[in-house]
Amino acid sequence: MADQKSEIIQKRKAFEKEALPHMDALYRTALRMLKNQSDAEDLVQEAFAKAYRFWDKFEPGSNCRAWLFKIMTNIFINDYRSKSRSPVSVNVDEIDDYYLYKQMDSLDQDGDPEQVLFSKIFDDDVKKAIEELPDDFKMVVILSFLEGFSYQEIAEITDLQLGTVKSRLHRGRKLLQKKLYDYAIKNGYIKDKTQ
Repeated sequence: MADQKSEIIQKRKAFEKEALPHMDALYRTALRMLKNQSDAEDLVQEAFAKAYRFWDKFEPGSNCRAWLFKIMTNIFINDYRSKSRSPVSVNVDEIDDYYLYKQMDSLDQDGDPEQVLFSKIFDDDVKKAIEELPDDFKMVVILSFLEGFSYQEIAEITDLQLGTVKSRLHRGRKLLQKKLYDYAIKNGYIKDKTQ
């Protein structure tokens, strides 16, 4: 009985040390995915409960943050996303890879067009544009751009092939470029000299 109690205490301490420091990052991502504070809190709580239940499956010394994101992503895909709606079809083939560069090149800006635009758009506007992406693109964009995971880590977290991750990031970035350029024109961050 004393050995069992000691194991439970050790498990709890190891979990608190390894997993709990990542709670804020998981919550930020859950909030971006669900756009609802209560649902995001529930998702994170469910992810941490599942992680604690399966803590014996976690390999000490491996990437705990990526392991937690994988658990949360799986719960999101299996529960929340399937309840909310079916995937949205988006055609990004008509958006040129250099859409932003070509549009801003005609505006007489000095320096890198993408940096000029992003320096004029507030951080919240970029986050809002990311949140408005279709779910398939949003997930990989958040994990890459906002949480800093590598392509390989994103592939493992989302159970996607590495090529699919790269493709979705590429397409997601194209969608963001167009959305942010149009947003910048509309809100007067840059002037549309083509009119």
